[in-house]
Amino acid sequence: MIDQDAAETTVTDEDEARHPLFADAPRSVSFNKLRKRLLRQVRQAIDDFDMLKGQRRWLIGVSGGKDSYGLLALLMDLKWRGLLPVELIACNLDQGQPNFPKHILPDYLASIGVKHRIEYRDTYSIVKEKVPEGATYCSLCSRLRRGNLYRIAREEGCDALVLGHHREDILETFFMNFFHGGRLAGMPAKLLNDEGDLMVLRPLAYAAEDDLAKFAAAMAFPIIPCDLCGSQDGLQRNAMKAMLADIETRMPGRKDTMLRALAHVNPSHLLDPRLFDFAGLMAHSKED
Repeated sequence: MIDQDAAETTVTDEDEARHPLFADAPRSVSFNKLRKRLLRQVRQAIDDFDMLKGQRRWLIGVSGGKDSYGLLALLMDLKWRGLLPVELIACNLDQGQPNFPKHILPDYLASIGVKHRIEYRDTYSIVKEKVPEGATYCSLCSRLRRGNLYRIAREEGCDALVLGHHREDILETFFMNFFHGGRLAGMPAKLLNDEGDLMVLRPLAYAAEDDLAKFAAAMAFPIIPCDLCGSQDGLQRNAMKAMLADIETRMPGRKDTMLRALAHVNPSHLLDPRLFDFAGLMAHSKED
């Protein structure tokens, strides 16, 4: 006799192809749907922003958090399926944070068979020295980390630095710029760096943070918490995250709507004369 509860929670196709990375992952219907949804969203972002154009090798930034682990797993799965014709190199920048478990990432990356590089640079001490007491560390920490990752990408012959920023990261950045920076700017899915020699790609642009958290928990990634910025309360980004969560609770689906809005910009309905020629806008007379 078939257990109906088991039938509803177990993938019926026992022979379904999976990357070996997923060997110990749940075989439930819900996890299978989650994995397929994330893969679909990554493929959509890659297609929408033409991320593969001129690309041969990608440096994947792996911090030890749920998002970068998820990004790496999804990209490895796509490559295994023959849908991602680029070489992948995982990279972790050890920034010298106290009590950082140095063995976790190299051990994990070796166990899943991905080429990787672990780089040590004590940016932690620089941030602690330069940033006044009570101020937030994120901005300087991010700049130092990004500069080192650009250098490593060049040394490894990569065409792009690929990061694990997701839907919420993009929306939070937009509202931080909106409320605090006085400008309409977000976090693009594809960006050319200032030097013009590297692309910055964000294939998780359409992926929801909640989905990535569920994915990470199901995959049992060895998460490493950030003890630098993660130790500070009252960050502007946390305020934006709370605001967006409240909006989504009261009006489900608003996050997706806001993300779509960032892809449908009408310059003539904004106030920037650099983007639209308001001075040249004139009505025609009836005679004309």
